Amino acid sequence: MDKFQELLAIAKRKFKYDENYSWSNGSETYLSEMKKEIDEVVEEIPKSRRCYLEEELGDVLWDYLNVLSSIEKEAGIKPQDVLVRACQKYEERISGLEAGESWSSVKETQKVRLEAEHALDT
Repeated sequence: MDKFQELLAIAKRKFKYDENYSWSNGSETYLSEMKKEIDEVVEEIPKSRRCYLEEELGDVLWDYLNVLSSIEKEAGIKPQDVLVRACQKYEERISGLEAGESWSSVKETQKVRLEAEHALDT
């Protein structure tokens, strides 16, 4: 996890740098780049070139971290909160599967809870 935090800190530094340039449209820019990088991952998989695939996967992660930095500024969403929510969500899903629940059942329970949370926020 230390490397994740290290890369996130580098991405935040890059985000501050990017704010001074007109080419950046915040999260839209990075989401667009992320789509391109995902296509490059798909192209690389059948080539069985491990180091190239690691590079492309790293590019997807890099763009995702830049999206997080942009969204933090645009919407006040903190990357740590996204990570906490993701851990909770997928722990519940995997624990549900291990307990014999269906994926769709666990997802539906989470959806209802999310809708209730949203209703409280509005």
